[in-house]
Amino acid sequence: MTYETTFDSFNSMTQDLDRLLRIPSVSSEDPASAGKALDFMLSLGQEMGFVTKKVGPDCGHIEFGEGEELAAVLCHVDVVPAGNGWSTEPFALTEKNGRYYGRGVVDDKGPAMAALYALKALKDSGVIPRRRLRLIIGASEEIGMHDMETYFASEEMPCAAFTPDSDYGICVAEKGILQIEVSSPYNDATLLTEFCAGRAINAVPDKAYALVDCTETEDNQLRRYADAKPGQYDFLYTMDGLRIDASGKAAHASTPEAGLNAATHLIRILAANFGQIVLGSLCSFLDDAIGLETDGSALGISCSDKPSGALTVNVGRVEINDNICKAFLDVRYPVTADSSEIVNRIRERASYDGLRARVINHELPLFMEENAPVIALLRKAYQTVCGEPPALYATGGGTYARTLQNRGVAFGPAFPDDEVHIHDADESISVEHFRLHTAICTEALRLMAEAESLS
Repeated sequence: MTYETTFDSFNSMTQDLDRLLRIPSVSSEDPASAGKALDFMLSLGQEMGFVTKKVGPDCGHIEFGEGEELAAVLCHVDVVPAGNGWSTEPFALTEKNGRYYGRGVVDDKGPAMAALYALKALKDSGVIPRRRLRLIIGASEEIGMHDMETYFASEEMPCAAFTPDSDYGICVAEKGILQIEVSSPYNDATLLTEFCAGRAINAVPDKAYALVDCTETEDNQLRRYADAKPGQYDFLYTMDGLRIDASGKAAHASTPEAGLNAATHLIRILAANFGQIVLGSLCSFLDDAIGLETDGSALGISCSDKPSGALTVNVGRVEINDNICKAFLDVRYPVTADSSEIVNRIRERASYDGLRARVINHELPLFMEENAPVIALLRKAYQTVCGEPPALYATGGGTYARTLQNRGVAFGPAFPDDEVHIHDADESISVEHFRLHTAICTEALRLMAEAESLS
């Protein structure tokens, strides 16, 4: 098979990708819209002559070939909210300066469409697979991967698989993920009446606002202090008090150090001027036990290992008003760390401020040996297309690979030298890299189709 055939339908693929991106499938806000994106992919697969099946409201598959064994590529079509600061329309495919822009173009609608067209390229080229190939599609990956729990409750586990939902080369380790709600039964602040930040736990919030009741002298002091600190701050008097809007920089929760957390920076400014007590127990906890750190040191959970690196902590959402007083933490812990010890330490520290901490989502870590057959296959696919072997690496990101019982890993689509801005404004990938990823994905699926053994 020549790779020119992979791109025969490239224009059709990008047109279909534009149609997919225009479905605002933000699973945290509109599960029905995420379901529409799934239905669109299944309908497209059926039009191409593949066998399709919708397994649940947020999962299904597209299948090519016959045989007892099954190999798969796993993708998701839900996305995080668009957020602020885009230079293009977020829910559309825009080509600009040699790049494709749009929410989901990298994570993970672009790779999903590339995988579908890779199957089509194999089918059109006359490849007869030794085993069935499936594109397994989910629509709630960004809110805990419960879609794959539903899927594998009734569908068979593939003997080998990959998910193009990370970086190149090959991800052999994924940190564990703990998402934790820290809450108080009421807002006990005497000065802070409202605080709101973030729309997704697994992203660094780039916007936050606080509503405070303060004197003119305190206001002037606050403005002077804010002017000297990172981020941007706007002040507005309202009928309910002084509103402070903070702007930071979004980033993925797996790399919180790459962003500027608008929530924690605004809390730090408020605490430095008014003291933690008047901000209430929740803000006191967030400032004292986390602050501007991203490594968990003040929480007493900082740790690291050789296979996967250091623990990270992200304050993804904060909501405080008359009825709600909650914050949501996203902790990515090393593969050798004890998750129960991490949770216990967070609970103990939260209880010190009279707060309750509960785990709302836990995704176990993944670690695969370098000599696993699927690793060898993906290495060969990458080297065939790129002319050099891929690196092996670990990530703090969470992908469908961890649902595969050590039968698959994350593989692409982002290249190390490309700023793709996942979970940030202007998510994008270079046209050249998107073409290259499509070729690698096609070769990986071809090898899966034709290999004598995958075990």
